[in-house]
Amino acid sequence: MTAPATVPVSVVIPSWNTVGLLRIALQHVFAQDAVPAQVIVIDNHSADGSADMVAAEFPSVELQRNTRNEGFAIGCNQGIRRSDQPYVLLLNADTEMAPDALRILLDYLAANPSYGAAAPRLINRDGSTQLACQAFPNLWTPLFFSTPLERWFPKSPELNRYFERAFDHEHERDIDQPPAACFLVRRAALDQVGLFDETLWLFFNDVDLSRRLLAAGWRTRFLPEARVMHHVGASTRQFGSFVPEWHKNRLAYYRKHHGALAGIWVKACVVFTFLDFAVRQLWARMRGRGAEPLGPMFHQLKGYLAS
Repeated sequence: MTAPATVPVSVVIPSWNTVGLLRIALQHVFAQDAVPAQVIVIDNHSADGSADMVAAEFPSVELQRNTRNEGFAIGCNQGIRRSDQPYVLLLNADTEMAPDALRILLDYLAANPSYGAAAPRLINRDGSTQLACQAFPNLWTPLFFSTPLERWFPKSPELNRYFERAFDHEHERDIDQPPAACFLVRRAALDQVGLFDETLWLFFNDVDLSRRLLAAGWRTRFLPEARVMHHVGASTRQFGSFVPEWHKNRLAYYRKHHGALAGIWVKACVVFTFLDFAVRQLWARMRGRGAEPLGPMFHQLKGYLAS
């Protein structure tokens, strides 16, 4: 039986407290019909034995043990800086790559030098497709997404645009921003545009990178025949400050790409959402129904508005 070919790809996996999923992810990486030349795991101070598992079961993996949780952007950058191949695959620890997925992604970039990145189809455990590819957020997005308007107008033109609802994910095409759960990037493109913005600690860093790639003339291709199972949020759901960090990172993204006034606009949309929440809780109390306390959210809102 012919051994799988080794291909010029560095796989970078940031990991935090996902020991079982990380083991499976690495097993799938090494089961590819095109085995990457380098595999790097950046362990963000996991408390579940993830780093020890990698060291014991995957001795060929380059392992970095961080002394604290550095977050997604910094962790990825640490891995990219250690990488030495012309292509870098950013891979979440909660993924399972089909045996031909890496080869399909690599073959496309190798044959299409104008493309800086390629992304696979992400699928759920039941085989259904995750509608993960999105358009870049614009100034309408914070008004219609994660506000009362999303509840009132769930099929608004802006939400249809942002979530690419007309895109069936069955055909390959150029895309704005795939999630970085599995994202193959050409090193030459990273050398030109830079690595992840580390101020976007957990969220919007992949959106920012995709936007900078496109601005520099590098296109990104979605390849549905490359399939990767994705257990969504295996790490982030453990993070207690998930919502505040999301708002913080979104605000930083808008300030970076749309200016200071856009930051004020995003804050106004958050205030609108809080006022709607407060009115609904007060109305519930008036009707003798259970309601959530306003104090904790108001305290978070004050800190957010002061940032």
